[in-house]
Amino acid sequence: MSATSGIPSFTGDASPYGGGDPYADYRTADFPFTRYVDLAARALGAGVIAANDEFFAQRENLLVPERAEFDPEHFGHKGKIMDGWETRRRRGTGADHPWPTADDHDWALVRLGAPGVIRGIVVDTAHFRGNYPQAISVEATSVAGAPTPEELLADDVKWTTLVPRTAVGGHAANGFAVDAEQRFTHLRVNQHPDGGIARLRVYGEVVPDPKWLATLGTFDVVALANGGRAEDASNLFYSPASNTIQPGYSRKMDDGWETRRRRDQGNDWIRYQLAAQSEIRALEIDTAYLKGNSAGWASVSVKDGEDGEWTEVLPRTRLQPDTNHRFVLDAPAVGTHARIDIYPDGGISRLRLFGSLTEQGTAQLTARHAESGAQ
Repeated sequence: MSATSGIPSFTGDASPYGGGDPYADYRTADFPFTRYVDLAARALGAGVIAANDEFFAQRENLLVPERAEFDPEHFGHKGKIMDGWETRRRRGTGADHPWPTADDHDWALVRLGAPGVIRGIVVDTAHFRGNYPQAISVEATSVAGAPTPEELLADDVKWTTLVPRTAVGGHAANGFAVDAEQRFTHLRVNQHPDGGIARLRVYGEVVPDPKWLATLGTFDVVALANGGRAEDASNLFYSPASNTIQPGYSRKMDDGWETRRRRDQGNDWIRYQLAAQSEIRALEIDTAYLKGNSAGWASVSVKDGEDGEWTEVLPRTRLQPDTNHRFVLDAPAVGTHARIDIYPDGGISRLRLFGSLTEQGTAQLTARHAESGAQ
């Protein structure tokens, strides 16, 4: 049964490459679900753990964070080098029937970096113009632990269809909205009957395991991997606000959040939703790799509930460029949302809020975990 709803999609042939900018005739749309986190991001620990065929191009390319590249002169021993996952051409049973059957298809298994509820999927066929699949389908399952590909493909594993077999277009971002209110851990991406896909993006909401968080005790309650989310920001000119709650330390300037230069007396900010109601006891504001463009000052506020009042827990404090700043709060702050204000503009690379779930937060997260059918 399908769990998708109609949004703009792209079918039909793509024109042969005519030279110049290879993205000049690329087709895409403003998919509303891309405001959610990419659950299949390598930064969160996602991986393509198996594929039945990757003759022309490796399956791992599906999750490369950068957009696909194209070099018309790049060929190898097996043929054209493509920046994506590409299988060989399927054939029929013999000379009397040289065509693949209607059921023939190639598949890849994807482990999500952060299990969660999927809101939308983008199957990107950038630069696959005459070698993209005729159609794709996507299934999902929830299996606890670290299953092997063989275990995932066993007959007793239940798969839910998120995208039914659907025609796709070449050299295009093919988007599919999903409305299945379930927590998934793995995907099976199918291309019918064969061909190539450049990138896969799986947008959704992280649903962490409350038992794991309780065992950790103190953890980063705003981190993407733990169910935090950047809800809104004053400015996203150079980079997304969600970068500030990605795992690990920033590796370069655009791995953080940077705003355009202000020419007024205002300031910039990001608003976050925490994993659940939490008690925050310490925080970090990191400006790594932001040297001539880091925020000058910052303050942090917390509120409890959508209608709660904002309470400042860190007053406006001077920041240093390319530095990780650590603060222990004088008293724990309880809330469901947080906000960082930077003055007047610039950027930060990471915000970390260390604490633990309250009893109410634990109960809410446990209920959501159970309602999503998590194992």
